Amino acid sequence: MRELTLPMKAEDIEQLCAFDQILLTGKLYVGRDQVHQRLYDLISQGRSLPLDLHDQAIYYMGPSPAPEGKIIGSCGPTTSARMDRFTPLLLDQGLKVMIGKGPRSSEVVAAIGRNKALYLQAYGGCGALYAATVKQVRTLAFPELGPEALLEMQVEHFPVIVAIDSHLGSVFDRA
Repeated sequence: MRELTLPMKAEDIEQLCAFDQILLTGKLYVGRDQVHQRLYDLISQGRSLPLDLHDQAIYYMGPSPAPEGKIIGSCGPTTSARMDRFTPLLLDQGLKVMIGKGPRSSEVVAAIGRNKALYLQAYGGCGALYAATVKQVRTLAFPELGPEALLEMQVEHFPVIVAIDSHLGSVFDRA
């Protein structure tokens, strides 16, 4: 299994192929539907974002409450298709890596190719495994959203599979 650092370098993205298994270490942003809606609205209104999307990775997840003595609760992936209407604009703004589960729309696939980006698949049902990879977490923006706020996490050895690569190879083509 290949280990890569976030944010990912363009040459690393270029070399990855669908079905590759990788371990990610570094900074990972977290956001779901409401965060995506807000980022989309800010971009559409020409306003500044609470993060620089350029070359960053976002994980589609809403954590459960942290048990006593833990950094974060269970934090498995959510269905990526819920973010599809916002994703092409975010990719066009510089986002390079998305992590979630399930297939993506044809518009998102086209935007992945256009922007030489990646869609990575996290393992469903493995929230405890992913929680164990989180070394730090902080709320970056939209704290009123509670567990669905925009988070910044530091992860170590976060396991994923390349679902759609920058050349549009896809695990979903064989499904």
